[in-house]
Amino acid sequence: MMMYRHASMLQFCRLPSPPRFLSTFKSPHSPQLVSSSPLEVVFFFLKHPLRHRRQTRAFGTAVTPIEDGNKSDTFFANEGVSWRSLGVSDQLSRALFNVGLEKPSLVQAVCVPVILSGNDAVVAAETGSGKTHGYLVPLIEQLYGSSDTSVGTGEDQGSSQPHRLSLVLCPNVMLCEQVVRMANSLCDDNGEPLLRAAAVCGRQGWPVAQPDIIVSTPAALLNYLYAIDPEKHRRSDFIRGVKYVVFDEADLLLCGSFQNQIIRLINLFRFDEKVLSRIKDSVDKRPLELASESVMQFEPEDDEELQPDLFPEEEENAEGDAAGDNLAEEAEAGPLRWKDWRRVRKIYERSKQYIFVAATLPVNGKKTAGGVLKRMFPDANWVSGNYLHCHNPRLEQRWIEVTVDTQVDALIDAVKQGFRSKVIDTDAGVSRTMVFANTVDAVQSVAKILLSVGVECFCYHSDSSLEERTQNLVDFREREGVLVCTDAAARGLDIPNVSHVIQAEFATSAVDFLHRIGRTARAGQSGLVTSLYTESNRDLVTAVRQAGNLGQPVEKAFSRKRGFRNKLKKRGSNRVRDTSIVEGRVLA
Repeated sequence: MMMYRHASMLQFCRLPSPPRFLSTFKSPHSPQLVSSSPLEVVFFFLKHPLRHRRQTRAFGTAVTPIEDGNKSDTFFANEGVSWRSLGVSDQLSRALFNVGLEKPSLVQAVCVPVILSGNDAVVAAETGSGKTHGYLVPLIEQLYGSSDTSVGTGEDQGSSQPHRLSLVLCPNVMLCEQVVRMANSLCDDNGEPLLRAAAVCGRQGWPVAQPDIIVSTPAALLNYLYAIDPEKHRRSDFIRGVKYVVFDEADLLLCGSFQNQIIRLINLFRFDEKVLSRIKDSVDKRPLELASESVMQFEPEDDEELQPDLFPEEEENAEGDAAGDNLAEEAEAGPLRWKDWRRVRKIYERSKQYIFVAATLPVNGKKTAGGVLKRMFPDANWVSGNYLHCHNPRLEQRWIEVTVDTQVDALIDAVKQGFRSKVIDTDAGVSRTMVFANTVDAVQSVAKILLSVGVECFCYHSDSSLEERTQNLVDFREREGVLVCTDAAARGLDIPNVSHVIQAEFATSAVDFLHRIGRTARAGQSGLVTSLYTESNRDLVTAVRQAGNLGQPVEKAFSRKRGFRNKLKKRGSNRVRDTSIVEGRVLA
């Protein structure tokens, strides 16, 4: 699965998959139906997170720890914090109130003023903590009611300026559409969206009317900027107009198959910033024309210059070489000499803001997402949730060791127990269960098992079409039921009132584990996670549980030590058993 490939790039130890007991049940078609105490908000601006590497996890702290045991206090800001107190306007505050967001969460209370300050920001907080509105609110606040006049460009105010907009990059279409819905749901007193958001992904082309917020996947954005823009006018206008860039699920975007696309886009935006900075400092007006043409022509060609290891120092040279082909021919025509350009590249006036958002963001290693961000954006402000990579106190976890003979019964009992127990109490009076498996075959096997005992379920995995996934997700949201899925549904999707998460197969990485359990106990609610595991991953489960008991980050349980990893691999390979007995039981 794509999620696994990216997780491995984050330097978490990849562990052997448990015995695929469920993979033997292959169905030819996946089923279609298948009053809180006051808390002091504390924030540390870590201008140089590298200095804190050995003392902390290189993050600021969103709030002080909760000592009174009130679970609701682990999500909402204290009574003295309101949207207005964070610098949000009355109009936007009313819009938030109208969609049920009467008060900010702890993470929102910290990241909203940080983003409003204009500084680059890295927001890493546990799933379900309100990160999406945490960046949408300040983006809308900064753009709502603002004129189209570019700020700090030094250009003639009488000339036509690019439309100011925000760009949000997401790893998949489903998340893009979800962000657009959330942005467009914030309306004025007349019921009209405060700002217009549009998705550029999947089958959706470039919007006819210029939106204020564009949400796109990296590949789709590059395609529309390059493939169907031979004259490069759209590219230059778009790059010049983007003032805020958000990287949602930043750990996924900065590693794996997205990496080159993201670095290419960052190169483009940074080059535009340097051009504008050079324009502002220039006395002669002619460089304005030269620089404008250079932006239109700039496009890195060498894949080596797109690697994050080049940042920050090597990136400057690589970027300069790419741009130099365009500027060298013009160097003799005016005062904008190439050697002058090289002198101003490292120190330039910023005209864009970069915001990175993630629920998992490891920092131990140069190639991890956190390590990449430290080098690329050393002056960014880092914000962290209290339970990043750690056990959420609103979450109850149950652990069940299974064998070939007991796995199916344990799975059925766990699903039915979720129906019987009232794990979550919501105004809607509904609850939902998500069952995770590691492969598409296993998802289909689990669905077949549940259908055989009369449990209706929906399936969600990458092998089904986008339309099928969308419809199954809509059906699952609209009524109670069970969603059987791979890790394609573990990241980013905001499904309300998921009271129970079941791991039919135990996760094979810390990233997948954290995102799976983060589908429940969201937005201040409680939740239950039932993890089925086998003898082959007993040591891993013991380490995970110990990390939770000690309040340590979960990724420490997925040890990078070779001995521990080899021990697990050896045990896993020696204990895989024939599954014909289980198959016979289910098919009987």
